[in-house]
Amino acid sequence: MRGCERWRGADRGFVTAEAAVVLPVLVAFTMALVWGLLVVAAQIRCVDAARTGARAAARQDAEDAVVAMTKEVAPAGATVTVGREGDEVRVTVVARPPVLGVLPFEVRESAVALAEGP
Repeated sequence: MRGCERWRGADRGFVTAEAAVVLPVLVAFTMALVWGLLVVAAQIRCVDAARTGARAAARQDAEDAVVAMTKEVAPAGATVTVGREGDEVRVTVVARPPVLGVLPFEVRESAVALAEGP
């Protein structure tokens, strides 16, 4: 029985070493998951903002009003461009995902609508 106790005592340090290795990996994995969810949420907000802007531009609203309305729905710091090609209006929203904004990564979405009236 004493030999078994001696073996268990020698094993105690391995648990600490394993936890020291696994814990940072779990934290990094959790942060990556949270960041991924934030990117998806920013993408969805860009989609909604581009659609809102395209509808406003199709109604022949002033470009300043379209940009202001689109920025209300878009993620913070997003850039909005409005263009017209023939009977179609295009609104593009570009934003950097929150938290890790230092990375050269951005989400982009465009929406096209048929202009109403003349």
